[in-house]
Amino acid sequence: MLELYTHPMSPCAQKVRIVLAEKNLEWAKHHVSLPDKENLSPEYLKLNPLGVVPTLVDKGRPVIESSIICEYLDDAYPQVSLSPEDPLQRSAMRFWMKHVDVKLHPSCGAIQWPLIMRDKLLLMSEEEQNLLLDKVVEKPRRERQKRLLKYGLDAPDVADAVATYYKTIVDMEAALGEHQWLVSDNFSLADISVAPYFQTLHQFNWTAMYEANFPRVLDWYARCRERESYQVGVLADLSEAMLEQLSAKGREAWPKLAAHLA
Repeated sequence: MLELYTHPMSPCAQKVRIVLAEKNLEWAKHHVSLPDKENLSPEYLKLNPLGVVPTLVDKGRPVIESSIICEYLDDAYPQVSLSPEDPLQRSAMRFWMKHVDVKLHPSCGAIQWPLIMRDKLLLMSEEEQNLLLDKVVEKPRRERQKRLLKYGLDAPDVADAVATYYKTIVDMEAALGEHQWLVSDNFSLADISVAPYFQTLHQFNWTAMYEANFPRVLDWYARCRERESYQVGVLADLSEAMLEQLSAKGREAWPKLAAHLA
């Protein structure tokens, strides 16, 4: 059986869970507590030397990095294909996936991390904070988390993150004017890769970023949420109590994010 090391709120893990649901694959769940930094434990680092979620284990062998996991699953379990046959469309799909990995994911982290990780770290001493954050494997992520811990949503990363989100929405609106989904009239790994980052906007009540001026994006995300794979892969792991808490945090934080849209 496939095994997935995952966390409910990780967009990277969410997109892999959507793929598993689209393909109707059975898998075993291993919860990794990110607030408790279980992803930095020696046991987990043996599976995933980068210390991030998700990690897929298939036939006893780990596969890491969420976009690679998604393409691995599409190659290894091709009964339901999530990639276009047309080479140009497939290249467009990979462009969106790369955009998520390189730009949108760090941006999501910059606006989400202070709301879900910072409070627990602020209860620690400065020495304890540094001991924990110094274990973050990749330097860019480690230094970003230290800035976000120190400054919260006043960190310089936040303005760039909001700008990246907004530019992504603008580009999506244009792409969706040409076809039903991001790269064609068929749902693909491009849509799966982007959708969890709109879950972040939705659960924190930040949908004002797109809902008034981008009707195609609004409709696209509504259709994503209606899919059974999204219901199973994302929403089933989020309790009502958790969503209420996130919504309250998001409403309080929104004025700081909205200021960067002006």
